[in-house]
Amino acid sequence: MTTAPPQLHMDVTNTIDVTDARAVANAVTAILSARYGEVAELEYIGRLVTDFDRLYAGEFPGFHGCEIKYHDAQHVLDVTLTMARLIDGYEKSQSRREEGVQLGAQLALVGIACALFHDAGYIRRIHDSRNKNGAAYTRIHVSRSARFLSEYLPEIGLGHLAELCARLVQFTGYQIRIADIALETAAERRLGELLGTADLIAQMADSDYPRKCGEHLYEEFELGGMAGENGSHSHTGIVYQSPEHLLAATPEFMRSTIENRLKGDFNNAYHYAEIHFQSANLYMEAIERNAAALEAMIASPMAHGKRPLAVDA
Repeated sequence: MTTAPPQLHMDVTNTIDVTDARAVANAVTAILSARYGEVAELEYIGRLVTDFDRLYAGEFPGFHGCEIKYHDAQHVLDVTLTMARLIDGYEKSQSRREEGVQLGAQLALVGIACALFHDAGYIRRIHDSRNKNGAAYTRIHVSRSARFLSEYLPEIGLGHLAELCARLVQFTGYQIRIADIALETAAERRLGELLGTADLIAQMADSDYPRKCGEHLYEEFELGGMAGENGSHSHTGIVYQSPEHLLAATPEFMRSTIENRLKGDFNNAYHYAEIHFQSANLYMEAIERNAAALEAMIASPMAHGKRPLAVDA
């Protein structure tokens, strides 16, 4: 596999179009079928992806479509593909151990459902008269995503997974401390760590990261009350006063995210990507490239003609 930057609409391998829901569904199904066989749980993936596609397109009953440009459908599909790869890498690593803790097909399905709807909390309901853009829910979008999963999964015959999904999706946010998320088994906790990892490494490895963050992330933060004149403290303790302020704070945030979140809270789960690929970790390589580009842009922004990237908070 090449380590050159992929095309802007492609995943880190430059082989899967992560703007195409069907292409991602096929890739995820292929990865998990190779791992678990043709089991009943995997038959739900097509339905989940179809409903995700409808939700973000504004065709799902009771909801507006996606109104934001950073946490958009491409981001979610990229996270979902990454999640499938991490699950596969984890399962492969456990199969080599005498006392490995396997996830199994049902928990894998839970992981894919959580990945697909981890940002559903940004999607406004039709009767919403409080806000005019889903970014207004930035600080509480994860709890709203949990609510969506709790309501939606029983409608498609997966009600027995709804409670677990509502808890696991908290691994993608900061509303609840990771250590405080109540789970029953080691496998469930590892699944949550994989989910949180997928969310972070997919977006930081995105080859279009600099442009997306420079053009779209500050706007979401401002609408969400984390930036601008009316902003209040986010989990970082910073109120960003301008796009430039956010971008200047990004390198340190990026480093702390890797150290505290990926390596700390999520117990180095990113290493399962290299086990899946059976080669280098293409996600971490891409993150390193983006970090280097960020530092260069900050050092000489005019020479690059655009703002540097930022990291999701």
